[in-house]
Amino acid sequence: MTLPPPRVCPCGTEVVPYGVKCSCAIERKAAADRARPSPSKRGYDRVWQRLRKSFLLAFPACSTDGCGKPAADVDHIKSVREAPHLRLSWGNLRSFCHPCHSRHTARTQGFAKNRGL
Repeated sequence: MTLPPPRVCPCGTEVVPYGVKCSCAIERKAAADRARPSPSKRGYDRVWQRLRKSFLLAFPACSTDGCGKPAADVDHIKSVREAPHLRLSWGNLRSFCHPCHSRHTARTQGFAKNRGL
């Protein structure tokens, strides 16, 4: 199996092998991570960790229709930013396997949301 050819990075400063990030992308991500508040400051403290663990024990399968894989992530139906008073409410939670959670998050918070996809 052959790999795709190298590509020019989005910044236009480097040619990088397929699947490798350029140094400017690595630095951009590091800067964004430094600027982001810690998980505990974003509401994911010890109380959340305990609640998450007990929720996954109670709802061990992914809640995506037709998936049924073991759940690894707990998602807030209404985001903590929208409804901080529902942060620890079981009625505002659902379990997802990691791939389904990533797809859901991309659709509702990331790239796809910004483009109306």
